[in-house]
Amino acid sequence: MKNSVFWLELNYIGKRMKLIYAAVITVLAFGSCNKPQTENVNEKFSISDTMMKRIELSEVKNIQVMNQLRLIGKVTPDENKVIEVYPLVGGNVIEVKVELGDYVQKGEILATIRSSEAADFERQLVDAQSDLLMAEKNLNVAQDLYEGKLNSEREVLAAKKEKAKAEAELNRIKEVLTIYGINTHSEYVVKAPISGFIVEKKINRDMQLRSDNSDNIFTISQINDIWVLANVNETDISKIKEDFDADIETISYRGDIFKGKVDKIYNVLDPDTKTMKIRIKLDNPGYRLKPEMNATVTVNFSENEKMASVPSSAVIFDKSKNYVMIFYNRDSIETREVELYRVLNDRTYISQGVREGEKVISKNQLLIYDALND
Repeated sequence: MKNSVFWLELNYIGKRMKLIYAAVITVLAFGSCNKPQTENVNEKFSISDTMMKRIELSEVKNIQVMNQLRLIGKVTPDENKVIEVYPLVGGNVIEVKVELGDYVQKGEILATIRSSEAADFERQLVDAQSDLLMAEKNLNVAQDLYEGKLNSEREVLAAKKEKAKAEAELNRIKEVLTIYGINTHSEYVVKAPISGFIVEKKINRDMQLRSDNSDNIFTISQINDIWVLANVNETDISKIKEDFDADIETISYRGDIFKGKVDKIYNVLDPDTKTMKIRIKLDNPGYRLKPEMNATVTVNFSENEKMASVPSSAVIFDKSKNYVMIFYNRDSIETREVELYRVLNDRTYISQGVREGEKVISKNQLLIYDALND
């Protein structure tokens, strides 16, 4: 009898405990539904002192949205500093003193040509000197006769006129000889008209030059500053303006960026390629950039719009989505999905997901992301 009462009481207590437990669970569930939640924030996670030293924090900033246009170009010398040298006379080339790529100073001798035309100019010089000497003698005689009243003043004036003509002719011949660089050995000396590099050479020793030759024999270029000509596709023409900054890269100097500006827009299209040329002018210290080098041109320009941006290193790509780690404090880190507008080198523009002033982890954030999201 006593055992039966004991088991009845025990069964009653068990039922009561179940009812109390169910009530507690209901209250807790109801309370949790009304409690504010912060999505993806793990309050139990804390960054250690060692990890705090390894991470970097960057502030979300609203900045001007930049864009880039990548073009193919070629290095060319400044056309205003390129001089073609032509032979002024024909003849036999007896000496060439420079080679392709040599640097020459203004007035330096490039080549020497023995020429029959030079010999003719030399003969004209001798004739002009003789004519002047004769004109001076005739003037002296005319003046002596005039003083002795044996001729008229008109004859003296005529003699003076002949002397003036002879002097003018002699000066002309001397000027021609100076311009042509002809010496007394019937040789024509080719001199550099400017200082610069020999970028073209079409003459060799013992070459015979025709007097009617229309080709240049040297081209000299100054390349202390230089041009890069690039082709712009028809679809991108509206994006290009003068004074835009441009970065130049070549395969000869990988990793080196040469800075320049869009100096000129050629407002015509190539009928075959349907591209428009632009010119980038830049300094060339050390003559590192050489004419005819191929170049990759990156033109940087603003889109006149501001947007939130973070360092590109702060963005995590996982499961076809992009995330950043929002840092509140060492005990509160949020994994937040973001929508990217553009990635531009080390800067990423975010169209949705972050606000200006928030802090993101931009170094070693993957370690924290894995710890929070595994």
